[in-house]
Amino acid sequence: MTYRHTMLGCYTGYVVQAIVNNLAPLLYVTFGREYGLNLGLISTLAVINFIIQMSVDTLAAAFSDRFSYRALMAAAHISVIAGLWGLALLPGIIPPFAGLLISTFLYAVGGGLLEVLVSPLLEALPLQNKAAAMSLLHSFYCWGHVAVVILSTVFFTLAGVDNWKLLPLLWSAVPLANLILFTKVPIVSLEDNAPSMPRRELLRSGRFWLFMALMLCAGASEQGMSQWASAFAETGLGVSKTAGDLLGPCMFAVLMGTSRAFYGKKGEKINLTAFMTLCGLLCAASYLGAALIRVPFMALMCCGLCGLSVGIMWPGTFSSAAKNLPSGGTAMFALLALAGDVGCASGPSLVGLAGDIRAGLALAVIFPIILTILLRLTKNRKEMRA
Repeated sequence: MTYRHTMLGCYTGYVVQAIVNNLAPLLYVTFGREYGLNLGLISTLAVINFIIQMSVDTLAAAFSDRFSYRALMAAAHISVIAGLWGLALLPGIIPPFAGLLISTFLYAVGGGLLEVLVSPLLEALPLQNKAAAMSLLHSFYCWGHVAVVILSTVFFTLAGVDNWKLLPLLWSAVPLANLILFTKVPIVSLEDNAPSMPRRELLRSGRFWLFMALMLCAGASEQGMSQWASAFAETGLGVSKTAGDLLGPCMFAVLMGTSRAFYGKKGEKINLTAFMTLCGLLCAASYLGAALIRVPFMALMCCGLCGLSVGIMWPGTFSSAAKNLPSGGTAMFALLALAGDVGCASGPSLVGLAGDIRAGLALAVIFPIILTILLRLTKNRKEMRA
């Protein structure tokens, strides 16, 4: 086994993360119909997912240096597998909503650990262009999202939506395969390369808090649309489930991955602040377009453009933070992931709590607007240059 296999495991780790965050949203309407759950209860599942991931991020900042990366990666994948199996089996054994909550808790623990561990694992590897590698890494989340949507849609077409309980069991093969891989690959930690700064010093850094604020807005801008794209297409625009999934979350993920792959290839020649500012403005326009445009095709195009615009936000902030705070260590990545997950919970929650998806998307425009303002304030400062 070589470092290339470690990179493959990191890439697959983000595919697993995509399964954690995007499989259940494809079933939101099915949950509502089969178990009699309203929009507010269904939105709770998305909120719980990211709240648990936030909790894991917070704890990982304290205990990540007490356990080996290999042990933590194994725990992450086992937790995801348990959650996916629970999603299929528990609602038929105990009260359905309780079963969904327990399953969400289990796979969210694994998702939170992966979010904390995968980026610093890749960052620690002896690579030439780490910013490009980081952007490519995060693009695998998008390709995983695309795979979840397309392959799940194929499953629904061939087996029928009524047989959805088989789907989580099939998807659990991905974390199982990666679990086996991570028992063998070579692993390097950031602390092996350079000692980490004390957490107290990190928390006193103004640059660190700037990155935290940007991560929050990035997470909210991304997941506010991503988590509701399928339900928005199916119920808000009146298209079929198949068309809604392919033209909603699938197009969102393809364009988000394209944006990240583009930055991974051309990032050295791009001013990161200017690029992220442009993307923030496009994201705000996309949210407003999806909320206000009544032509279904045009509204779905706005969902896709939102994916294109948010692609750089998360990996761009990670890369810039790693460059400007090189001794931040695993704790910094854990806290940045925490801020991102606060946003990931806030975005979908705001959309769901509005009671109407269109109204919720209109409210969620506040997140890319705030991100753009923060970037404007930092336009001439060194810390936002990749």
